[in-house]
Amino acid sequence: MVIFDIDYIHGDSLVVNHQTKVNVDEITYPLSALAKQYPDAKNIAVEVFIDQAVYRFTEHDEKYVVNASNGEKISPLNKVVAISAAKHYYSGDGAVLESELITENPPFELSRRALPAWRVNFDDFGSPSIYVSAQTGKLVSKRHEFWRIFDLMFSLHVMDYEEEDPSNKLLFWFILFSIFAAITGGVLSYFVIFKNRAKNTLDKSMGVAR
Repeated sequence: MVIFDIDYIHGDSLVVNHQTKVNVDEITYPLSALAKQYPDAKNIAVEVFIDQAVYRFTEHDEKYVVNASNGEKISPLNKVVAISAAKHYYSGDGAVLESELITENPPFELSRRALPAWRVNFDDFGSPSIYVSAQTGKLVSKRHEFWRIFDLMFSLHVMDYEEEDPSNKLLFWFILFSIFAAITGGVLSYFVIFKNRAKNTLDKSMGVAR
């Protein structure tokens, strides 16, 4: 668990931290038109998605991504756009092996809160996977084989094989039993080693006296 740097395990080196600023010249679809098309839109934000200006907002608990230049709805992402987004986030140069839209029963390495999400696997060292939200187009996770091995070892370490919660009952009772075993072992060691040594010393002294 300590061979690799923790930032590498987290997959930080798998993605590029894009700091692209919004180009105001690209915002040609006015907010008035957006409000007319989506009258109940809330939390409207102008952001960048794959180097293009977009509107991100919610309406009736649904998340939307709309092109800020023409009002075209981008979400939910289709396969082509999802792969383009994954390539945009990915720092490597490996080819895309496969892509999959996950809407339920996510793998252990992806939180259920991130669903629906696209998983894009790359042919590169460590078999990296990039997860992109199908609703927002944002990067939601990045994983590789070393993270998966680390996660397995961590679950064994905390003795919780589902939620990986260190405060689970199995670990609590195991620790309690270990403390009890250590205390009783210390008491038994005292009687076995020191008591016997004292008894042998006494027997020898008495033998000399006789």
